[in-house]
Amino acid sequence: MRIMLRRASSSSSGKSNTSRRSSSVGFDEFGFALSKKREKKLQHRYHDYSYPQPNPVKVKELCEFLSYWNGSSFICRSQIERFIRIGIPPAIRGRVWKCLLNIDSLRTASSFDYEACQAGIRRPLVDLGVSEYSIISTIDSLVDTENEISSGQSDLPSADLTLFKQIALDLRRSFPTHRTLMGDRPEAIEGQAKLFRVLTAFARYNPQIGYVQGMSYIAAVLLMILSEEEAFWALVALLEKPKYLSELFDSSLKKIQHQALVFHQLLKHRKPLLFQHLETLGVSSLHFIMQWFLTLFTSLPCWDSVLAIWDLIMLHGLQAVFRTGLTIILLLESRIMNITEEATVLPVLLRVPVDVSQHRVLIPALWNTDVQEWEINCMNSLVLEEASGGQDEEKVKKESAKGCTSSLSDRQEDVKLSQEGAKNTSKKEAPSSSSKNVFTRLLKVAQHYLLESGKYSAAAKSSPAKKSPALGRLPKARISTSFTQAQVRPRRSSSRRRSQNSTLGGVKKERLPSQDSDGGATEDSSNSSVWRVRSGPVGKVARRRSRGQSGRGTSLLLKNRSSRSQQTPAQTFVQPENSKNDDCQETQSRHASARCPSLNERNFITCPMTASQVRESQLI
Repeated sequence: MRIMLRRASSSSSGKSNTSRRSSSVGFDEFGFALSKKREKKLQHRYHDYSYPQPNPVKVKELCEFLSYWNGSSFICRSQIERFIRIGIPPAIRGRVWKCLLNIDSLRTASSFDYEACQAGIRRPLVDLGVSEYSIISTIDSLVDTENEISSGQSDLPSADLTLFKQIALDLRRSFPTHRTLMGDRPEAIEGQAKLFRVLTAFARYNPQIGYVQGMSYIAAVLLMILSEEEAFWALVALLEKPKYLSELFDSSLKKIQHQALVFHQLLKHRKPLLFQHLETLGVSSLHFIMQWFLTLFTSLPCWDSVLAIWDLIMLHGLQAVFRTGLTIILLLESRIMNITEEATVLPVLLRVPVDVSQHRVLIPALWNTDVQEWEINCMNSLVLEEASGGQDEEKVKKESAKGCTSSLSDRQEDVKLSQEGAKNTSKKEAPSSSSKNVFTRLLKVAQHYLLESGKYSAAAKSSPAKKSPALGRLPKARISTSFTQAQVRPRRSSSRRRSQNSTLGGVKKERLPSQDSDGGATEDSSNSSVWRVRSGPVGKVARRRSRGQSGRGTSLLLKNRSSRSQQTPAQTFVQPENSKNDDCQETQSRHASARCPSLNERNFITCPMTASQVRESQLI
């Protein structure tokens, strides 16, 4: 009895002290107690907020936008992201979170009744002699009854008792300086009861997850913004949807450990020097990431920054959680690199300094830091490969020990089986049809032909042989054919002839044959080299101009004539032919010789026609 009286007196004195404290302490705009200078270091809360003040025009625009909100629309998502980047006003944050989490549709689609669940929770509480409004003060009695159940002295269900005890223990730690959870005032008692009901209802709603340490912080933040039932459905959406926190919370805490390893790999690839420095100090990312992720950064001293981070988490989900963690690490990089002791690194990471967590510093850096979903998936696959690699190595070692003993016998059996199979196939193929044999022969012949042709082409490429005469004559035949076409083509207009007469400075020539590689000339279909010489008035002008050439030209003409006089005198002249047009008359002289003149002899053309022949051509 004396012990019970002491407990009651101590509890009553504690209540009176807390009530005095809560009555005398003021609160800031977000509901946190304004601490004195001595208590600031212990509470780690900063009350000088730097978030942008809401613009009335933007607030009205946001309210109109939320009235026709459609969660499946990309336009609505992009517009709400713009508002979140500007800053959500505190008065409208609850509506924004409800729209982003789609709470109303989740509630209507589910058959779960929140009020009926609360009625079912109160029954075991009555059996235990505990009330939801005094759950924190009755933790000691819950521990005593748990010991009685374990010893077999009580028949009460142990599952509900352990759940109630865990939640009651975490209620003490969840924001002890917030007005809804601090002290024994009516507002605080009601806030504690709401938090207890929401957490126990979720444990009943999803028994696979149940209650996990850290959920009390998330549910408490939701209760600060939303009503009780809305906070419950928001907790369901956050913890069950794959986009949000379903990969963080489970009863065994394996998921949060896995995600901490994923962030470990992300930090390793993004900041290798910082990662190596932490490794040398003996600090693993598991030491601080699990606390950041389980509480969703609610341990930061600046609450306006916490709410801005939560706005982004409501929009982007788990991707924003990794993004925030990486941003804080980047802002603390310079300090961490200057620290050389493990004991001083962890306090900086677990209790982020105020100058880093302020809204004007952290939130702009958060929007400038980008973490893509594919990047998280890649780090996740790396962690899974490392985890499976360790298991595979053990399996390989066991299987290799067994395989070494049976490898020799297996090889001998394989050789025997292959020999027997070859014998059986030879026996089966003997009476086969002759069509297969013919086909195989054709294949062999084709392969032999392809091999020989390949060798021939390789030899032709490797040894530079002389060009065949047929290949050398191909361009000559083209030149001769083009010449014959140009030779036959008549002049059909006198104006074109006049322009040519005015511009012609000498006898026009065209060289037909082309020399071979050995210096000789090849003949075309006319069997002689042909030069075109114009007659009539054009010929006269040409002859006159050719007579008045320089001494070099006359010497070359004489040289050309002397060389021609040494040739055979057999020369044939072709009389001019009448064309169809009377305006255009041309005479062509062709001479044939035993050999074609050299290139030096072809520079100038002699005109063997006499004056009488020219007169006859003019008369014609």
